[in-house]
Amino acid sequence: MPVRPAKPVAARPVVRPVAVPDEGVGVPCPACGTPNLPERRFCRRCAAELKPLAKAAPLPWWRTVWPFRRRVRASSGGVTRFLVILLVVLTLCAGGFLLMPAGRALIEDTRDKLGKAKSVTPMSTEASASVPGHPAKNTTDGLSNRYWGAPATGASVTYTFREPFRLVDVIITNGASKDPQKYALQARALQVELEVTAEDGTTHKKELTLSDKPGGQTIATGYSDVQKVRLVLRSAVGLAPGRHLALAEVEFFQRS
Repeated sequence: MPVRPAKPVAARPVVRPVAVPDEGVGVPCPACGTPNLPERRFCRRCAAELKPLAKAAPLPWWRTVWPFRRRVRASSGGVTRFLVILLVVLTLCAGGFLLMPAGRALIEDTRDKLGKAKSVTPMSTEASASVPGHPAKNTTDGLSNRYWGAPATGASVTYTFREPFRLVDVIITNGASKDPQKYALQARALQVELEVTAEDGTTHKKELTLSDKPGGQTIATGYSDVQKVRLVLRSAVGLAPGRHLALAEVEFFQRS
């Protein structure tokens, strides 16, 4: 019986071995250590990348804080970073200054000028010496026609307050009265030593120079936590036999 012819089968290709160049000398692969020619980009054995891109160096610690943590192009945002650094430095300097005594005093003085002062009355008034009929409490009675009479210079009057306060001003009305005709009836102290005692026992002293004229004279003080105020009379004028030193009124003002 007839037989169908077989299908033709193509001959299988023969792979001829290709000579592999000897690369015994070259750049070793970072992964497997196989030497490779310098022009290769991948290892001939493991196909690892022979020239990987260099990794960026880690950021310093200060670059991890906003706004420095972003990686930017060279010279990009330099002005902004400079202004931020300058602001931080100025803030630290200002904070350090305000923590110093001079800085704290500046803040308190500013608050004194911006705030309103209100009168504060001492709890007690005591004098080292007084002439009869003219006790030291006359200096805080609100009447300028009555006065404290001190026999001589060196006499002092001490005012004690119920609670510590910020003393911003003291108004002193010197002489026997604010009335010009009665002012010079007695002697006056033109120098007064002001001694302020704080709640913690700290004392501050200040020499006050008073004008020889009737009426109140305002002295800016600026002391905190004041508990006691002592005035010592110095440098008398008009003192003669039969006359004594007169101090009509002393008013204290605190920051409201």
